[in-house]
Amino acid sequence: MPIQVLLADDHQIMRQGLKSLLEREGFRVVAEAADGREALRLAETSHPDVVILDLAMPGLNGVDAAKEIARSSPKTKAILLTMHKEDAYVLQALSAGVSGYVLKTQASADLVQAIREVTRGSIYLSPGVSRAVVDAYRAKTDLPPDPLSPREREVLQLVAEGKTTKEVAAILGVSVKTAESHRTRIMEKLDIHETAGLVRYAIRRGVIQP
Repeated sequence: MPIQVLLADDHQIMRQGLKSLLEREGFRVVAEAADGREALRLAETSHPDVVILDLAMPGLNGVDAAKEIARSSPKTKAILLTMHKEDAYVLQALSAGVSGYVLKTQASADLVQAIREVTRGSIYLSPGVSRAVVDAYRAKTDLPPDPLSPREREVLQLVAEGKTTKEVAAILGVSVKTAESHRTRIMEKLDIHETAGLVRYAIRRGVIQP
């Protein structure tokens, strides 16, 4: 039975290119998503063997989507697609439970190998990503702990993307009062009291891309 893959990227042309590549190699693309939230919903219903996530997706980024998918579909392996090869991004991805980290500049060459390796239980990193970062991860010289809960990170991303409290509430399916209290708690935890500061923090932590 072919390996089943869910593709998540907010650029349709990128998804089409990857889908053609994967189907030529004998994989089966069972679903496609344009953002992290849709990827999470589709992973919960289709339980693919592998989910390929773009790091910089609106609404819910690839790292946070990978964390949620690991909870709702634990047998699904996550591969992150990104332009970033800095250690901090790789460490954050590995900490989120991502099994593969593929640079977009090498995606066509690396992705097929990455899928095969992660389905066998290995961790795959594109050439050009430091192997030392995996050793650092295994030695638990990790990023400073994130003070925010997964839901607070979701709210932070939406606020940093310029969404109003009312829009955040609608996207998350909660009341405006609940969305406002999340935002207030984020500001208290981070000791940041203006939106511009939240945006800077979100960029620094890789929640959104500059």
